[in-house]
Amino acid sequence: MNALNRYFKISERGSDISTEIRAGFTTFLTMSYILFVNPQILSLAGMPANDVAIATALAAAIATLIMGVFANFPFALAPGMGLNAYFTFGVVKGMGVDWQVALVAVFIEGLIFMALAMTGVRTKLINAIPHCIKIATMTGIGLFLAIIGFQGAGLTVDHPATLVTLGNLHDPKVLLALVGIVLIAALIVKEVKGAILIGIVGLTLAAWVTGLSPAPESIVAWPSLPKETFMALDFSQIFNATLITVVIAFLFVDIFDTAGTLMGVGRLGGFLNKKGELPGADRAFMADATGTTAGSLLGTSTVTTYIESATGIEEGGRTGLTAVTVAALFLLALFFTPLFTSVPALATAPALIVVGAMMMSAAREMDWSKLEDGVPAFLTIVAMPFTYSIAHGITLGVISYVLIYILVGKSREIHPLMWILAAALVAYHGFL
Repeated sequence: MNALNRYFKISERGSDISTEIRAGFTTFLTMSYILFVNPQILSLAGMPANDVAIATALAAAIATLIMGVFANFPFALAPGMGLNAYFTFGVVKGMGVDWQVALVAVFIEGLIFMALAMTGVRTKLINAIPHCIKIATMTGIGLFLAIIGFQGAGLTVDHPATLVTLGNLHDPKVLLALVGIVLIAALIVKEVKGAILIGIVGLTLAAWVTGLSPAPESIVAWPSLPKETFMALDFSQIFNATLITVVIAFLFVDIFDTAGTLMGVGRLGGFLNKKGELPGADRAFMADATGTTAGSLLGTSTVTTYIESATGIEEGGRTGLTAVTVAALFLLALFFTPLFTSVPALATAPALIVVGAMMMSAAREMDWSKLEDGVPAFLTIVAMPFTYSIAHGITLGVISYVLIYILVGKSREIHPLMWILAAALVAYHGFL
C-alpha cells in the first residue's frame, strides 16, 4: 500500500487508496455504455459486433492503464462517441471506404498524434489557447454532460419542429431518474463518501427490481479474442487522396476533443497551474495516441479521453490509481459483460447531470462585460451541447476570438499559434 501511495502520490494529492478505487468504479459505470454502443455503431459499417466489443474493452483498458501509470491522471479513455459515428456513416457509408481501410486512417492518425505529443507541439498548441476559452471549455463540457444525461434519463427527447422537447414525465423511468438526481445531489451536499457511486448502484438495483430495466440473465461470459478485426488493416489505399482527407478529419477532431476534455476535467480536478496549463499534458496525450493506435490494430475507431472522467474526479479521484481501476474494470468486463452492460442509462444519467451542474462554477470566473472574450467563450459553451461536440465548441471559440480581436484592433494580443490554429480550422472546415 505504501508503494502505491508513493508511486501515485496519493497522499500528496489529498486522497487515499479507497477513494481512488471508488472513483474508478464510478467513472467506469458512467462510461461502460461504450461496451455495447460502440459495437452497435461499428457493426453498421460491416464489422463483427462481437469482435468490436472485445476490441473496445481492450483498447480502453490499454489506453486508460497508460494514462494512470505513465501520466498519473484519473482520466479514462475509450473509443470516442462521435468519432465512431463518423467512422461508420461519414467514412464507410458516406465515402464508400471499406472498414479495413478506415482502420488504416485511424492507425495513421494515432501515429501522427503520437509524434505531436512526443515533440510537445500539442501541449504548446493547447497552452496558446486563451484563458477565456479554457474557462468556457469546462462550462461547456458541463452542459454537454447535462444534455447526455437528459437524453439518457428521458428528460429530453427529439421533436420534428423544435429539435428537442420535454420527455414524458409520467414515464416511471424518467421519474426514477429524477429521484436519482435529487438523491445524488443530496448525498453530495451531505458529503457522503461514494455519493455518485451509491446513486448509480441504487438506481440500477431499483430499475432491476421494478422491471424498468432487464436484470442480467447471467453474470459471467467467457470472452474470446477478436477473430476478424484483429490486424485487419488494409494498406492498399494508403496514398489515396480520400484516405488522407479521412486521416486529417480524425486528427483534428481527436486533437480538440481530447484537449477540451483534458482542460475541462483537469480544471475540475485542480490539475491546471496558474496559467491554465496542464503539467504533464504530453504524457496524457501520449496515452490517448497509444490507445488510438492499439485500438486500430484490435479493430475499433479512435480512442479518446472521456468527459465521464469528471464523475470519478467529483467522487474524489486525484491520481492515476483511479485510471488503473477503470482499466482493470474494462478487462474484467470481458468476463462480466452481461452484468456491466445491464446498468441502465437511467442510473448513470443523473450522475452526469449533477456533475454537469458542478462544472458550471467555472462560468463565474469570466468577465462577461469584456465582450471580446465573452462572445468567444459563450460560443464555446453553447456549441458543445448544441452541436454535440467538444471539438466544434472549441473551433467556434478559437475562430471567433481571433476575428473579434482583429476587428477591435487587438491583433497584437493574439498568440502566434492562435493565428495558425484559426487559419487551419477555417481551412479544414472549408475544405470539408
